[in-house]
Amino acid sequence: MSFSSFSDFFAMGNHGLYVWTAYGVSLAVLGLNLALPLVARRRYLQDEARRLRREENK
Repeated sequence: MSFSSFSDFFAMGNHGLYVWTAYGVSLAVLGLNLALPLVARRRYLQDEARRLRREENK
């Protein structure tokens, strides 16, 4: 499939809204799959450090 201009490429034969929405949703899901475990790990490590400090002060 060839496009005569860059705007035709973005329009994708009048299916651009669906195509680019699908790409956007896919990238958002991939980003969340990367970010959420990192955030959960950081939160876990902070909680463990806090728990260890509490135990040392007893």
